[in-house]
Amino acid sequence: MQIIRDFQFIEPEDRGASVAIGNFDGVHLGHQSVIDLARSAEPDAPLGVLTFEPHPREYFAPQSPPFRLMRGNTRAHRLEKLGVQKLYELPFNAALAGLTPEEFARLVIRDGLGLAHVVVGADFCFGKGRSGTAQDLEVFGRQMGFGVTIAPLMERSENVVSSTAIRAALTKGRPRDAAAMLGHWHRIEGEVVGGEQRGRELGFPTANMSIEGLHPPKFGVYAVLVDVLDGPHQGSYRGAASIGVRPMFGGEVPNIETFLFDFSGDLYGATLSVGLIDYLRPELKFDGLDGLIAQMDTDCQQARRILAAL
Repeated sequence: MQIIRDFQFIEPEDRGASVAIGNFDGVHLGHQSVIDLARSAEPDAPLGVLTFEPHPREYFAPQSPPFRLMRGNTRAHRLEKLGVQKLYELPFNAALAGLTPEEFARLVIRDGLGLAHVVVGADFCFGKGRSGTAQDLEVFGRQMGFGVTIAPLMERSENVVSSTAIRAALTKGRPRDAAAMLGHWHRIEGEVVGGEQRGRELGFPTANMSIEGLHPPKFGVYAVLVDVLDGPHQGSYRGAASIGVRPMFGGEVPNIETFLFDFSGDLYGATLSVGLIDYLRPELKFDGLDGLIAQMDTDCQQARRILAAL
């Protein structure tokens, strides 16, 4: 998949794509339906996605609590798996935010990227002050010579599939409900960083990753599926992960610590993708290390049983 981060200097071969437009946080089933419509609208055109980095909400409210379901690189990996050929990941800045809806359609979609067709959700808003609607985009498309398809909102079990609903499920410790809307396991992806090696001392060495900038799932212990994406230990594993602040040791910054079953090796610097399968229990503070170790052993046994049934 090709990633293009500029709409003003586009090579001729990068024009003419059929593109789904949106933030695509989570790349859930609703997003996937929009991408499928872009694929079918112009079958002979390159399939693309037009999105923004940072997320506009991060740009306008940088002090707001973390809300993203996935970082930009994780989103790119998921889109590539869906067959997207061109990812137009435009920098969201003052210049882009200041474009009127008509200017966005003319300068970005028509003149800049030269898109053949665009697909947006029914709730799509664009342009300065989010003043443009999906219906406005249809009008601009007729005037400027590009096709527009408006995708209906997807509903599942009487609820609209949305990033907001997925966040709510994760907050409640219900990763399977989130997965039902995502169409895939919710994954936390990142580089393994050095920790205090307490897990190793306890007999449960963990791969530690930051969750900074991401919506935090309910703190506690999860059964997980783990993909090591690079390095000498690249492959798929099963394990148990703890998300939270480590109350036993006075932690303050939340992270995710993952124990891989039947694994031996150094994962520092490797990129892991940790899929949340089931919530096992909340974070607990034990009277001593013996109680913690016994509980960790129980957690791992429970996680093994859950994962064996997948």
